[in-house]
Amino acid sequence: MEIYDFEVQDWQGKTVSLDAYRGQVMLIVNTATGCGFTPQYEGLENMYQEFKDQGFVVLDFPCNQFGHQAPGSSEEIKDFCSFKYHTTFPQFAKIEVNGPHEAPLYTFLKDQAHGILSGKIKWNFTKFLVDRQGKVIKRYAPTDTPEKISADVAEILRG
Repeated sequence: MEIYDFEVQDWQGKTVSLDAYRGQVMLIVNTATGCGFTPQYEGLENMYQEFKDQGFVVLDFPCNQFGHQAPGSSEEIKDFCSFKYHTTFPQFAKIEVNGPHEAPLYTFLKDQAHGILSGKIKWNFTKFLVDRQGKVIKRYAPTDTPEKISADVAEILRG
């Protein structure tokens, strides 16, 4: 199985195949609207704007598993992000990233990410960088800001 085999629900409940992002560099992030890391939405949007014309996309998966910091409906979360942080990158329906109801995409991402950050997602704003071939290149901790990982994204985009 590869990342392009997964289907997810967008914030409106429509099924989206990740095959739609084939050939792009993806940054997949589990987010929350009421977290200390929520201001990272601004950096994610800045990075998306900087690199989107080069084949980069941020995929936003709200998650309410950590301190119930993503309350509200998918529409409310979308409205909050659009209004407060002016986000334009794709946002998906709320998911779980750990446990018995874990989204299959996150099972795959965790299995593919090796190293000290592998295993259970510890908090909101954990990030996975996926190259143009669909390979998980790196997993970032919530404390790794978009500004800090921007150089990695630029390097992957250069090939």
